[in-house]
Amino acid sequence: MSELLSPTIFTVKKKDVIRKILGHLTGELELYIRAARAAFAEATDEQSRSESKYDTRGLEASYLARGQARQVAETEESIRLFKSLGARALGANEPVVVGALVELEGRGGRAFYLIGPRAGGTEVEVGGHEVLVLTPESPLGGQLMGHRAGDTLKIVIAGTRHNHTVVSVS
Repeated sequence: MSELLSPTIFTVKKKDVIRKILGHLTGELELYIRAARAAFAEATDEQSRSESKYDTRGLEASYLARGQARQVAETEESIRLFKSLGARALGANEPVVVGALVELEGRGGRAFYLIGPRAGGTEVEVGGHEVLVLTPESPLGGQLMGHRAGDTLKIVIAGTRHNHTVVSVS
């Protein structure tokens, strides 16, 4: 690897990234639980009873409560999956898999990604670097899967192809 592409991932430790993601998800879970409780209270409140066939307040409140409960369940599952992920370091020549911390060099500079089982789009700061969670189902996450340090990817951004190099995988 050239000096330009020397890894800086040692400043971003996978266990710290996972810990930050779990903290973020736990905070979200607390918010979702409060929202679900409030929505349930609204749905079961006497004031939400229909006064006519056109009054849908109770029905709308029950839909909201159901959606909030689903959000709680999904976030709990994300937390469970990240806890089971572990922080096993990948070897120098191992490919990008779920659980990999990836450093990518491209037109816009360096970027750090954790390939997660869920919670794509979650962003945390670790060691002065922003780390974005990608899932294998996302366009970029899917393109990274299976690549190794030193591989060059041609990624389409806003209709234009750009070369990006996988600097490190851990």
